[in-house]
Amino acid sequence: MEKYIIIINGKGGVGKDTLCESVAQKYDVKNISSITPIKEIAKIGGWKGEKGDKDRRFLADLKKLFIEYNDLPFLYLKQQLEIFLNENKKILFVHIREIEEIKKFLNYAVKKGIHCKTLLIAKQEEEQKKYGNEADDNVKEYKYDMVYENNKPLEKAREDFILFFEENVIK
Repeated sequence: MEKYIIIINGKGGVGKDTLCESVAQKYDVKNISSITPIKEIAKIGGWKGEKGDKDRRFLADLKKLFIEYNDLPFLYLKQQLEIFLNENKKILFVHIREIEEIKKFLNYAVKKGIHCKTLLIAKQEEEQKKYGNEADDNVKEYKYDMVYENNKPLEKAREDFILFFEENVIK
């Protein structure tokens, strides 16, 4: 069975999770995110799971510290990739915000002989918003393999994204 690995990115509120869920209704999908272990640590420190600008900045700063300290987000992604490769799941969405972390994961995958594609989800009304942290504010600074403009009403976007995904990934 062929497996597809997509590194997905986009500013907050552009619909990344919703679009991944729409693909999961048709295909066997696994979602992982480089922020997952950081969120678990943040909860211990009192973070309540909110997504405000202050929360986003806190998580981005905490993630940056762990990248520098012991590369925890990357180690987590490597572990989750190995699990995926041994599962019957077909599609892996890897959520990574930081450009250098995208490059690091891609280099790792290439060295293992794994092909990945990068995907940016963009939404016109979110383009100008600044969150005050590099992870969110610099998502467009990378040259992605694919860009999906999520500017349709929710149900239409779900259908449209599945077609986009099949045309650009599964072929």
